[in-house]
Amino acid sequence: MISVFVKEQKRYTLDELSSLLRCNLEKIRTYVKILKQYGVIKAVKANKIQRDMSDLNEQDIEIENTLDNNSDYYYVFTFVGVISAFGRILKCYPKYVSNDDEKYLTHHLKNVLRVLQKHNSNEQIIKMASDGDAGHSFNLLAVILYLLQDYYESGLYTNEVNVVETNGTGEVLWDKTINNSFVYLNDNRPYYMDLYTKKRVSNNNDYFRKLHEIVLSICSKELLNAQLDELFGIEPIELTEDPLSYLGDTNDILYHIQMELNTQFNTRKQLVLKMMYVYISQESHLNDVETFSIFGTNSFNLVWEKVCASVMNNQLDEPLRSIPLKSNKFPQIKKLKSIIEHPKWSGRDNEGKFEKRAKDTLIPDIISVVEQKDDYIFVIFDAKYYNLKLDRNRLSGYPGIGDVTKQYLYQLAYKDLIADAGIKSIKNCFLMPTDNVDVIKIGQVRMEMLESMDLENIQVRLLPAIEIYEHYLSGKKYDINKLEL
Repeated sequence: MISVFVKEQKRYTLDELSSLLRCNLEKIRTYVKILKQYGVIKAVKANKIQRDMSDLNEQDIEIENTLDNNSDYYYVFTFVGVISAFGRILKCYPKYVSNDDEKYLTHHLKNVLRVLQKHNSNEQIIKMASDGDAGHSFNLLAVILYLLQDYYESGLYTNEVNVVETNGTGEVLWDKTINNSFVYLNDNRPYYMDLYTKKRVSNNNDYFRKLHEIVLSICSKELLNAQLDELFGIEPIELTEDPLSYLGDTNDILYHIQMELNTQFNTRKQLVLKMMYVYISQESHLNDVETFSIFGTNSFNLVWEKVCASVMNNQLDEPLRSIPLKSNKFPQIKKLKSIIEHPKWSGRDNEGKFEKRAKDTLIPDIISVVEQKDDYIFVIFDAKYYNLKLDRNRLSGYPGIGDVTKQYLYQLAYKDLIADAGIKSIKNCFLMPTDNVDVIKIGQVRMEMLESMDLENIQVRLLPAIEIYEHYLSGKKYDINKLEL
Protein backbone atom coordinates (compact mmCIF):
# COMPACT_ATOMS: atom_id res chain seq x y z
CA MET A 1 0.00 0.00 0.00
CA ILE A 2 1.04 3.59 -0.62
CA SER A 3 1.54 5.19 2.78
CA VAL A 4 2.37 8.91 3.03
CA PHE A 5 2.58 11.68 5.60
CA VAL A 6 0.58 14.88 5.07
CA LYS A 7 0.71 17.98 7.24
CA GLU A 8 -2.35 19.56 8.80
CA GLN A 9 -3.01 23.08 7.46
CA LYS A 10 -0.26 22.90 4.84
CA ARG A 11 -1.28 24.30 1.43
CA TYR A 12 -1.06 21.61 -1.29
CA THR A 13 -1.66 22.05 -5.01
CA LEU A 14 -3.42 19.32 -6.99
CA ASP A 15 -0.13 18.57 -8.74
CA GLU A 16 1.58 18.07 -5.36
CA LEU A 17 -1.20 15.76 -4.16
CA SER A 18 -1.09 13.85 -7.44
CA SER A 19 2.64 13.25 -7.00
CA LEU A 20 2.28 12.41 -3.33
CA LEU A 21 -0.49 9.83 -3.87
CA ARG A 22 1.02 8.56 -7.12
CA CYS A 23 -1.99 9.00 -9.37
CA ASN A 24 -2.98 11.14 -12.33
CA LEU A 25 -4.85 14.44 -12.10
CA GLU A 26 -8.17 12.87 -13.07
CA LYS A 27 -8.02 10.49 -10.12
CA ILE A 28 -6.74 13.11 -7.69
CA ARG A 29 -9.73 15.32 -8.54
CA THR A 30 -12.02 12.43 -7.59
CA TYR A 31 -10.05 11.73 -4.41
CA VAL A 32 -10.11 15.39 -3.33
CA LYS A 33 -13.86 15.54 -3.93
CA ILE A 34 -14.38 12.54 -1.62
CA LEU A 35 -12.02 13.96 1.03
CA LYS A 36 -13.97 17.22 0.93
CA GLN A 37 -17.25 15.33 1.41
CA TYR A 38 -15.84 13.73 4.55
CA GLY A 39 -14.72 17.13 5.83
CA VAL A 40 -11.01 16.33 6.10
CA ILE A 41 -9.82 18.69 3.38
CA LYS A 42 -10.74 22.27 2.45
CA ALA A 43 -10.01 24.46 -0.55
CA VAL A 44 -8.69 28.05 -0.41
CA LYS A 45 -7.76 30.58 -3.04
CA ALA A 46 -4.22 30.16 -4.33
CA ASN A 47 -2.37 33.39 -3.51
CA LYS A 48 0.79 34.49 -1.72
CA ILE A 49 -1.06 35.31 1.49
CA GLN A 50 -2.55 31.82 1.72
CA ARG A 51 0.71 30.14 0.80
CA ASP A 52 2.46 31.67 3.82
CA MET A 53 -0.35 31.00 6.31
CA SER A 54 -0.23 28.19 8.87
CA ASP A 55 -3.85 28.36 10.04
CA LEU A 56 -7.18 28.30 8.25
CA ASN A 57 -9.97 30.78 8.86
CA GLU A 58 -13.56 30.01 7.91
CA GLN A 59 -13.68 33.06 5.65
CA ASP A 60 -10.79 31.62 3.63
CA ILE A 61 -12.70 28.50 2.58
CA GLU A 62 -14.22 28.40 -0.90
CA ILE A 63 -17.69 26.86 -1.16
CA GLU A 64 -17.90 26.75 -4.97
CA ASN A 65 -16.80 23.90 -7.21
CA THR A 66 -13.03 24.14 -6.86
CA LEU A 67 -11.92 21.38 -9.18
CA ASP A 68 -12.43 22.98 -12.57
CA ASN A 69 -9.20 24.94 -12.54
CA ASN A 70 -6.74 23.31 -10.16
CA SER A 71 -4.21 26.17 -10.40
CA ASP A 72 -6.60 28.58 -8.64
CA TYR A 73 -6.75 26.71 -5.33
CA TYR A 74 -4.73 25.22 -2.53
CA TYR A 75 -6.01 22.14 -0.69
CA VAL A 76 -5.67 22.04 3.08
CA PHE A 77 -6.01 19.03 5.40
CA THR A 78 -8.04 20.05 8.47
CA PHE A 79 -7.57 16.70 10.17
CA VAL A 80 -5.10 15.02 12.53
CA GLY A 81 -4.94 11.23 12.50
CA VAL A 82 -5.00 8.43 9.94
CA ILE A 83 -7.09 8.09 6.78
CA SER A 84 -7.35 4.85 4.84
CA ALA A 85 -8.76 5.60 1.39
CA PHE A 86 -8.30 4.80 -2.30
CA GLY A 87 -5.91 1.95 -1.41
CA ARG A 88 -3.66 4.48 0.33
CA ILE A 89 -2.83 5.46 3.89
CA LEU A 90 -2.69 9.19 4.70
CA LYS A 91 -0.95 9.92 7.99
CA CYS A 92 -1.95 13.47 8.95
CA TYR A 93 0.38 15.01 11.51
CA PRO A 94 -0.20 18.26 13.48
CA LYS A 95 0.58 21.64 11.96
CA TYR A 96 3.15 22.64 14.60
CA VAL A 97 5.55 19.80 13.65
CA SER A 98 8.48 21.21 11.67
CA ASN A 99 10.71 18.12 11.41
CA ASP A 100 9.77 16.11 8.30
CA ASP A 101 12.03 13.10 8.96
CA GLU A 102 9.85 9.95 8.61
CA LYS A 103 11.16 8.30 11.79
CA TYR A 104 10.48 11.45 13.75
CA LEU A 105 7.02 11.87 12.22
CA THR A 106 6.16 8.25 13.05
CA HIS A 107 7.25 8.74 16.67
CA HIS A 108 5.37 12.02 17.04
CA LEU A 109 2.15 10.84 15.36
CA LYS A 110 2.25 7.63 17.43
CA ASN A 111 2.07 9.76 20.58
CA VAL A 112 -0.68 11.91 19.08
CA LEU A 113 -2.75 8.81 18.28
CA ARG A 114 -2.33 7.52 21.84
CA VAL A 115 -3.60 10.88 23.09
CA LEU A 116 -6.57 10.68 20.72
CA GLN A 117 -7.37 7.17 21.91
CA LYS A 118 -7.42 8.32 25.55
CA HIS A 119 -9.30 11.52 24.70
CA ASN A 120 -11.93 9.58 22.76
CA SER A 121 -12.22 6.66 25.18
CA ASN A 122 -15.60 7.84 26.44
CA GLU A 123 -16.62 9.79 23.36
CA GLN A 124 -15.70 7.69 20.34
CA ILE A 125 -18.81 6.24 18.74
CA ILE A 126 -18.44 3.41 16.26
CA LYS A 127 -21.69 3.21 14.35
CA MET A 128 -22.98 -0.27 13.76
CA ALA A 129 -24.05 -1.37 10.31
CA SER A 130 -27.04 -3.66 10.03
CA ASP A 131 -29.24 -5.07 7.33
CA GLY A 132 -32.05 -2.76 6.41
CA ASP A 133 -30.24 0.34 7.69
CA ALA A 134 -29.84 2.28 4.47
CA GLY A 135 -28.19 5.24 6.16
CA HIS A 136 -25.53 3.33 8.06
CA SER A 137 -21.89 4.30 8.10
CA PHE A 138 -18.96 1.95 8.51
CA ASN A 139 -15.50 2.83 9.71
CA LEU A 140 -13.32 -0.22 9.05
CA LEU A 141 -10.20 1.15 10.76
CA ALA A 142 -12.12 2.00 13.93
CA VAL A 143 -13.62 -1.51 14.06
CA ILE A 144 -10.21 -3.18 13.57
CA LEU A 145 -8.63 -1.05 16.29
CA TYR A 146 -11.50 -1.76 18.67
CA LEU A 147 -11.22 -5.53 18.21
CA LEU A 148 -7.44 -5.61 18.62
CA GLN A 149 -7.34 -3.30 21.63
CA ASP A 150 -10.21 -5.17 23.29
CA TYR A 151 -8.27 -8.41 22.87
CA TYR A 152 -5.18 -6.98 24.58
CA GLU A 153 -7.34 -5.71 27.44
CA SER A 154 -9.76 -8.63 27.90
CA GLY A 155 -8.46 -11.62 25.96
CA LEU A 156 -10.34 -14.06 23.74
CA TYR A 157 -14.10 -14.44 23.66
CA THR A 158 -14.93 -17.39 25.91
CA ASN A 159 -18.03 -19.29 26.91
CA GLU A 160 -17.91 -21.42 30.01
CA VAL A 161 -19.22 -24.98 30.44
CA ASN A 162 -20.06 -26.99 33.56
CA VAL A 163 -17.66 -29.86 34.28
CA VAL A 164 -18.39 -32.61 36.83
CA GLU A 165 -15.35 -33.80 38.82
CA THR A 166 -14.74 -36.40 41.48
CA ASN A 167 -13.57 -34.87 44.73
CA GLY A 168 -12.97 -31.50 43.14
CA THR A 169 -12.97 -28.11 44.82
CA GLY A 170 -16.25 -26.84 43.37
CA GLU A 171 -19.85 -27.08 44.54
CA VAL A 172 -20.91 -30.58 45.70
CA LEU A 173 -23.62 -32.22 43.56
CA TRP A 174 -25.45 -34.05 46.35
CA ASP A 175 -28.07 -35.78 44.17
CA LYS A 176 -25.41 -37.29 41.94
CA THR A 177 -23.19 -38.14 44.91
CA ILE A 178 -26.04 -39.93 46.77
CA ASN A 179 -27.17 -41.85 43.67
CA ASN A 180 -23.76 -42.86 42.31
CA SER A 181 -21.19 -42.87 45.10
CA PHE A 182 -20.41 -45.72 47.51
CA VAL A 183 -21.65 -44.87 51.02
CA TYR A 184 -20.16 -45.98 54.33
CA LEU A 185 -22.41 -45.90 57.42
CA ASN A 186 -20.99 -45.22 60.87
CA ASP A 187 -23.28 -44.64 63.86
CA ASN A 188 -26.16 -44.32 61.42
CA ARG A 189 -24.38 -41.47 59.65
CA PRO A 190 -23.54 -41.78 55.94
CA TYR A 191 -19.98 -41.09 54.74
CA TYR A 192 -19.42 -40.93 51.00
CA MET A 193 -16.15 -42.24 49.66
CA ASP A 194 -16.32 -39.92 46.63
CA LEU A 195 -17.99 -36.56 46.17
CA TYR A 196 -19.17 -35.36 42.78
CA THR A 197 -18.43 -31.64 42.34
CA LYS A 198 -19.19 -29.04 39.68
CA LYS A 199 -16.99 -26.27 38.28
CA ARG A 200 -17.17 -23.89 35.33
CA VAL A 201 -14.31 -23.89 32.82
CA SER A 202 -13.65 -22.11 29.56
CA ASN A 203 -14.72 -24.04 26.49
CA ASN A 204 -11.61 -23.92 24.31
CA ASN A 205 -13.48 -25.58 21.47
CA ASP A 206 -16.23 -22.96 21.49
CA TYR A 207 -17.37 -21.77 18.02
CA PHE A 208 -17.16 -18.07 18.92
CA ARG A 209 -13.74 -18.41 20.52
CA LYS A 210 -12.49 -19.85 17.23
CA LEU A 211 -14.28 -17.13 15.25
CA HIS A 212 -12.67 -14.49 17.45
CA GLU A 213 -9.22 -16.01 16.84
CA ILE A 214 -9.72 -15.95 13.06
CA VAL A 215 -11.07 -12.37 12.94
CA LEU A 216 -8.28 -11.06 15.18
CA SER A 217 -5.60 -12.75 13.08
CA ILE A 218 -7.04 -11.27 9.87
CA CYS A 219 -7.38 -7.78 11.44
CA SER A 220 -3.77 -7.94 12.63
CA LYS A 221 -2.55 -8.80 9.12
CA GLU A 222 -4.57 -5.89 7.72
CA LEU A 223 -2.95 -3.44 10.12
CA LEU A 224 0.48 -4.93 9.38
CA ASN A 225 0.01 -4.70 5.59
CA ALA A 226 -1.13 -1.09 5.94
CA GLN A 227 2.04 -0.31 7.96
CA LEU A 228 -0.11 0.94 10.83
CA ASP A 229 0.84 -1.57 13.53
CA GLU A 230 3.79 0.49 14.76
CA LEU A 231 1.88 3.77 14.50
CA PHE A 232 -0.92 2.49 16.74
CA GLY A 233 1.47 0.58 19.01
CA ILE A 234 -0.27 -2.76 18.44
CA GLU A 235 1.75 -5.99 18.46
CA PRO A 236 0.86 -8.46 15.67
CA ILE A 237 -1.55 -11.26 16.65
CA GLU A 238 -1.06 -14.69 15.07
CA LEU A 239 -3.60 -16.97 16.73
CA THR A 240 -4.48 -19.08 13.69
CA GLU A 241 -3.93 -19.32 9.96
CA ASP A 242 -7.45 -20.65 9.32
CA PRO A 243 -9.62 -18.50 7.01
CA LEU A 244 -13.18 -17.47 7.84
CA SER A 245 -14.44 -20.15 5.46
CA TYR A 246 -13.19 -22.72 8.01
CA LEU A 247 -16.38 -21.96 9.96
CA GLY A 248 -18.71 -21.83 6.94
CA ASP A 249 -19.88 -19.22 4.45
CA THR A 250 -20.51 -15.59 5.42
CA ASN A 251 -24.27 -15.90 5.85
CA ASP A 252 -23.87 -18.97 8.07
CA ILE A 253 -21.34 -17.18 10.31
CA LEU A 254 -23.53 -14.07 10.58
CA TYR A 255 -26.52 -16.27 11.51
CA HIS A 256 -24.52 -17.88 14.33
CA ILE A 257 -23.50 -14.45 15.65
CA GLN A 258 -27.12 -13.27 15.63
CA MET A 259 -28.21 -16.37 17.57
CA GLU A 260 -25.44 -15.82 20.13
CA LEU A 261 -26.42 -12.17 20.52
CA ASN A 262 -29.97 -13.23 21.38
CA THR A 263 -28.72 -15.19 24.40
CA GLN A 264 -25.68 -13.14 25.43
CA PHE A 265 -26.17 -10.49 28.13
CA ASN A 266 -22.54 -9.66 28.94
CA THR A 267 -21.93 -6.12 27.67
CA ARG A 268 -18.32 -6.68 26.57
CA LYS A 269 -19.21 -9.90 24.74
CA GLN A 270 -22.15 -8.18 23.02
CA LEU A 271 -19.83 -5.45 21.70
CA VAL A 272 -17.27 -7.98 20.46
CA LEU A 273 -20.00 -9.95 18.68
CA LYS A 274 -21.41 -6.79 17.07
CA MET A 275 -17.97 -5.68 15.92
CA MET A 276 -17.24 -9.09 14.40
CA TYR A 277 -20.65 -9.03 12.71
CA VAL A 278 -19.94 -5.61 11.20
CA TYR A 279 -16.43 -6.58 10.09
CA ILE A 280 -17.54 -9.85 8.44
CA SER A 281 -20.71 -8.47 6.84
CA GLN A 282 -18.94 -5.55 5.13
CA GLU A 283 -16.38 -7.78 3.39
CA SER A 284 -14.02 -4.83 2.90
CA HIS A 285 -10.31 -4.35 3.57
CA LEU A 286 -7.99 -1.43 4.23
CA ASN A 287 -6.28 -1.84 0.86
CA ASP A 288 -9.57 -1.75 -1.08
CA VAL A 289 -9.87 1.27 -3.37
CA GLU A 290 -13.51 1.72 -2.30
CA THR A 291 -12.77 1.67 1.44
CA PHE A 292 -12.78 4.95 3.37
CA SER A 293 -11.82 4.74 7.05
CA ILE A 294 -10.55 7.37 9.45
CA PHE A 295 -9.20 7.60 12.97
CA GLY A 296 -8.59 11.09 14.26
CA THR A 297 -10.22 14.48 14.65
CA ASN A 298 -11.07 17.67 12.79
CA SER A 299 -10.85 19.53 16.11
CA PHE A 300 -7.38 18.94 17.50
CA ASN A 301 -7.68 22.31 19.24
CA LEU A 302 -10.21 20.73 21.63
CA VAL A 303 -7.81 17.85 22.29
CA TRP A 304 -4.99 20.31 23.05
CA GLU A 305 -7.27 22.18 25.47
CA LYS A 306 -8.19 18.99 27.32
CA VAL A 307 -4.57 17.82 27.48
CA CYS A 308 -3.37 21.16 28.88
CA ALA A 309 -6.21 21.31 31.41
CA SER A 310 -5.24 17.86 32.67
CA VAL A 311 -1.48 18.37 33.00
CA MET A 312 -1.68 21.95 34.31
CA ASN A 313 -3.95 20.86 37.18
CA ASN A 314 -7.04 22.81 36.15
CA GLN A 315 -8.94 23.79 39.32
CA LEU A 316 -11.95 25.51 37.77
CA ASP A 317 -14.35 22.78 38.91
CA GLU A 318 -12.95 22.53 42.43
CA PRO A 319 -14.54 24.23 45.48
CA LEU A 320 -12.52 26.93 47.20
CA ARG A 321 -12.01 24.75 50.29
CA SER A 322 -9.83 22.35 48.25
CA ILE A 323 -7.70 25.18 46.84
CA PRO A 324 -5.26 27.23 48.95
CA LEU A 325 -7.49 30.31 48.74
CA LYS A 326 -8.60 31.52 52.17
CA SER A 327 -11.50 33.82 51.37
CA ASN A 328 -13.94 35.41 53.81
CA LYS A 329 -16.08 36.97 51.10
CA PHE A 330 -16.85 33.85 49.07
CA PRO A 331 -18.34 30.60 50.48
CA GLN A 332 -15.80 27.77 50.62
CA ILE A 333 -18.25 25.41 48.87
CA LYS A 334 -18.35 27.62 45.78
CA LYS A 335 -16.52 26.33 42.73
CA LEU A 336 -13.84 28.52 41.25
CA LYS A 337 -15.67 28.86 37.92
CA SER A 338 -18.97 29.82 39.58
CA ILE A 339 -17.45 32.98 41.09
CA ILE A 340 -17.42 34.84 37.76
CA GLU A 341 -20.53 37.01 37.59
CA HIS A 342 -23.14 36.62 34.86
CA PRO A 343 -24.46 39.56 32.80
CA LYS A 344 -27.67 41.04 34.23
CA TRP A 345 -30.30 42.42 31.89
CA SER A 346 -32.78 44.92 33.27
CA GLY A 347 -36.00 46.21 31.82
CA ARG A 348 -39.32 47.80 32.69
CA ASP A 349 -42.91 46.69 32.18
CA ASN A 350 -46.33 47.57 33.64
CA GLU A 351 -45.30 46.13 37.01
CA GLY A 352 -42.14 48.21 37.19
CA LYS A 353 -38.44 47.45 36.86
CA PHE A 354 -37.15 43.89 36.61
CA GLU A 355 -33.80 42.17 36.15
CA LYS A 356 -32.83 38.91 34.44
CA ARG A 357 -29.56 36.99 34.78
CA ALA A 358 -28.01 35.67 31.55
CA LYS A 359 -27.19 31.98 31.36
CA ASP A 360 -23.65 32.28 29.94
CA THR A 361 -20.61 34.10 31.23
CA LEU A 362 -16.83 34.12 30.87
CA ILE A 363 -15.19 30.75 31.49
CA PRO A 364 -11.39 30.50 31.30
CA ASP A 365 -9.72 27.36 29.96
CA ILE A 366 -7.52 26.69 32.99
CA ILE A 367 -7.00 28.20 36.43
CA SER A 368 -4.14 26.90 38.59
CA VAL A 369 -3.17 28.09 42.05
CA VAL A 370 0.51 27.22 42.30
CA GLU A 371 2.65 27.14 45.42
CA GLN A 372 5.88 29.06 44.96
CA LYS A 373 8.30 29.36 47.88
CA ASP A 374 6.23 30.67 50.82
CA ASP A 375 3.46 32.13 48.67
CA TYR A 376 1.00 31.23 45.92
CA ILE A 377 0.52 32.48 42.38
CA PHE A 378 -2.83 32.64 40.63
CA VAL A 379 -2.28 31.51 37.03
CA ILE A 380 -4.84 32.02 34.25
CA PHE A 381 -4.02 29.78 31.28
CA ASP A 382 -5.59 29.65 27.84
CA ALA A 383 -4.63 26.64 25.71
CA LYS A 384 -4.35 27.85 22.13
CA TYR A 385 -3.77 25.50 19.20
CA TYR A 386 -1.90 27.98 17.02
CA ASN A 387 1.34 27.72 15.08
CA LEU A 388 2.70 31.08 16.24
CA LYS A 389 5.56 32.68 14.33
CA LEU A 390 7.04 35.72 16.05
CA ASP A 391 10.29 37.40 15.05
CA ARG A 392 11.49 40.80 13.89
CA ASN A 393 10.26 40.22 10.36
CA ARG A 394 7.04 38.31 10.92
CA LEU A 395 3.96 37.83 13.08
CA SER A 396 1.60 35.04 12.04
CA GLY A 397 -0.51 32.24 13.45
CA TYR A 398 -1.63 34.23 16.51
CA PRO A 399 -4.92 34.37 18.50
CA GLY A 400 -7.39 37.12 17.62
CA ILE A 401 -8.31 40.27 19.51
CA GLY A 402 -11.22 38.53 21.20
CA ASP A 403 -8.93 35.92 22.75
CA VAL A 404 -6.53 38.59 23.97
CA THR A 405 -9.17 40.84 25.58
CA LYS A 406 -10.93 37.88 27.22
CA GLN A 407 -7.68 36.83 28.85
CA TYR A 408 -7.42 40.24 30.50
CA LEU A 409 -11.08 40.09 31.55
CA TYR A 410 -10.55 36.74 33.27
CA GLN A 411 -8.18 38.45 35.70
CA LEU A 412 -10.66 41.27 36.20
CA ALA A 413 -13.40 38.69 36.90
CA TYR A 414 -11.35 37.16 39.74
CA LYS A 415 -10.02 40.48 41.07
CA ASP A 416 -12.14 40.47 44.27
CA LEU A 417 -11.36 36.84 45.10
CA ILE A 418 -7.62 37.33 44.51
CA ALA A 419 -7.56 40.43 46.74
CA ASP A 420 -9.65 38.75 49.47
CA ALA A 421 -7.38 35.68 49.46
CA GLY A 422 -4.30 37.88 49.80
CA ILE A 423 -2.61 36.58 46.64
CA LYS A 424 -0.18 39.15 45.29
CA SER A 425 1.15 37.30 42.24
CA ILE A 426 -1.11 36.82 39.21
CA LYS A 427 0.02 35.43 35.86
CA ASN A 428 -1.68 35.31 32.46
CA CYS A 429 -0.46 32.89 29.80
CA PHE A 430 -1.25 31.42 26.39
CA LEU A 431 -0.11 27.79 25.98
CA MET A 432 0.75 26.63 22.44
CA PRO A 433 2.35 23.37 21.20
CA THR A 434 5.80 22.96 19.65
CA ASP A 435 7.87 19.96 18.57
CA ASN A 436 10.84 21.46 20.41
CA VAL A 437 12.09 19.47 23.42
CA ASP A 438 12.10 22.49 25.75
CA VAL A 439 9.68 25.21 26.80
CA ILE A 440 10.11 28.28 24.59
CA LYS A 441 9.53 31.68 26.19
CA ILE A 442 8.55 33.23 22.90
CA GLY A 443 7.27 36.55 24.28
CA GLN A 444 4.07 38.25 25.38
CA VAL A 445 1.07 40.16 24.07
CA ARG A 446 -0.23 43.35 25.69
CA MET A 447 -2.79 46.10 25.25
CA GLU A 448 -1.80 49.39 26.89
CA MET A 449 -5.35 50.45 27.78
CA LEU A 450 -5.82 47.22 29.78
CA GLU A 451 -2.25 47.15 31.08
CA SER A 452 -2.93 50.61 32.57
CA MET A 453 -5.68 49.04 34.72
CA ASP A 454 -3.00 47.04 36.57
CA LEU A 455 -3.91 43.88 34.67
CA GLU A 456 -1.19 41.38 33.84
CA ASN A 457 0.04 41.20 30.25
CA ILE A 458 -0.29 37.79 28.62
CA GLN A 459 2.83 35.64 28.51
CA VAL A 460 3.18 33.18 25.62
CA ARG A 461 4.80 29.79 26.13
CA LEU A 462 5.39 27.11 23.52
CA LEU A 463 5.15 23.75 25.28
CA PRO A 464 7.11 20.63 24.22
CA ALA A 465 4.16 18.63 22.92
CA ILE A 466 5.67 15.16 23.34
CA GLU A 467 6.51 15.80 27.01
CA ILE A 468 3.03 17.22 27.61
CA TYR A 469 1.44 14.17 25.93
CA GLU A 470 3.52 11.82 28.10
CA HIS A 471 2.29 13.59 31.24
CA TYR A 472 -1.32 13.37 30.00
CA LEU A 473 -1.07 9.66 29.16
CA SER A 474 0.50 8.79 32.51
CA GLY A 475 -1.83 11.06 34.52
CA LYS A 476 1.02 13.25 35.80
CA LYS A 477 0.94 16.99 36.46
CA TYR A 478 3.41 19.33 34.77
CA ASP A 479 5.68 21.50 36.90
CA ILE A 480 4.28 24.96 36.16
CA ASN A 481 7.38 26.59 37.64
CA LYS A 482 9.26 25.33 34.55
CA LEU A 483 7.33 27.93 32.52
CA GLU A 484 9.16 30.73 34.35
CA LEU A 485 6.14 33.02 34.27
